[in-house]
Amino acid sequence: MLYFSYGSNMSIRRIGRRIPSVRAVTVAKLPRHQLLFHKVGRDGSAKCDAAETPDTNAHVVGVVFDICASGERALDRAEGLGRGYDIKTVSVESRDGQLIDVATYYATHIDASLKPFHWYKTHVLVGAREHQLPDPYVQFIEGIESISDPDSIRHRSELAIY
Repeated sequence: MLYFSYGSNMSIRRIGRRIPSVRAVTVAKLPRHQLLFHKVGRDGSAKCDAAETPDTNAHVVGVVFDICASGERALDRAEGLGRGYDIKTVSVESRDGQLIDVATYYATHIDASLKPFHWYKTHVLVGAREHQLPDPYVQFIEGIESISDPDSIRHRSELAIY
């Protein structure tokens, strides 16, 4: 399966813990979508969503990964498929202009008042920098307000992969 990641799974270490055989294919953009941090996470904080928009200039930048069948099932479990995220097929444009049909998750349970935890935003930024997403896009992510996780053990555990 070709999977388009635009959030914390862009980080090679994060997605690699979930799917050791994962392979990055290309950076791509998903037109007529915008990156929002409004998906309700199981921990009560905000997670990323590639939300559809009528704005023809909007796009989400992310990474296309090649994932095997067993990896697909592991990712569905990790992402909570059917419990806040659903999956759809979209067409993304690679850096060289090629159109690629990929699977991606989208939020079904949203709350715009939530903020992401610092560690979650760090995962997103690490992935964005690893794959050399455009500087203005990385700066946009840097500007997203995040909050401290009240569970300091989870915070340390999440960032221990770096």
